[in-house]
Amino acid sequence: MSHPQVLCIMGPTASGKTDLALKLADELPCDLISVDSAMVYRGLDIGTAKPDRITLEKYPHALIDICDPTTPYSGAQFREDALRCIANALARQRLPVLVGGSMMYHHILQQGIAQLPSADPDTRHKLQVWANTAGIEALHDQLQDIDPLAAKRIHPNDQQRIFRALEIFFISGKRLSDYWQEQTLQKPTYTFVTIGLDVERALLRERIAQRFYQMLDNGFMTEVERLYKTPELHNNLPAIKSVGYAQAWAYYEGKISYDAMVEQIIHITRQCAKRQVTWLRRFPNVHCLQADDKKTLRKIVYYLVK
Repeated sequence: MSHPQVLCIMGPTASGKTDLALKLADELPCDLISVDSAMVYRGLDIGTAKPDRITLEKYPHALIDICDPTTPYSGAQFREDALRCIANALARQRLPVLVGGSMMYHHILQQGIAQLPSADPDTRHKLQVWANTAGIEALHDQLQDIDPLAAKRIHPNDQQRIFRALEIFFISGKRLSDYWQEQTLQKPTYTFVTIGLDVERALLRERIAQRFYQMLDNGFMTEVERLYKTPELHNNLPAIKSVGYAQAWAYYEGKISYDAMVEQIIHITRQCAKRQVTWLRRFPNVHCLQADDKKTLRKIVYYLVK
């Protein structure tokens, strides 16, 4: 290979990414680097399926517990942090292994990121008022008129991304798709070997439900209650908007029942997994492997050395 290799293990939630990474670490000299937009936050442990303390002591993961939940963490920050971790691993002649299900983070790392205008609180407030009055569908319709390409890529219910696309246009006069086309992508000079874990759909749905019930048994609600009672935290923070935490927060606010909360979390997690699978199928040069195949490790080594 003309460039240093970086191994990426991605797949839907509950597909077995972490277990595979730990097995790989037993076989190869590698540094594990988390690719998870929620595991970066300290205190969000059970609901993110974060490896426990004993596991992390034996198998250290970079980019876990690196910021307080009061401080938003961005994809751009992840890319900068991940590239530093990769360089550190390679300097010690170890294989960087990036493992996690935040598909956008994987994309940003490998493909680069556009230099977009900074957020504008006034514009964002006006968009929020507009959404409260007319509904998010009206904002997506406006985006369709302004930037059809961006509207096609952004789901009509994805308020955060709709707000951002409209905000960029109102601030700069340029469409988000213009930035995509004009951006100079500074792709890292690495050879990315990308592994995608595939799980049969019915089995994945079952795993997601079982895993959440296990989270409840492990003290998930106690964890969220502690966060809820922290004065500095509120439900507009990205950390608290994470899947599971947002719904449990609503339960503590008295907005939904316990049973509704459980049902919503399992449903939303399954929807998230479905989107992750869609990302996986569109990702370039990905080697899709069966998560439970005993030959998976051997196949990964093959892709690394071929």
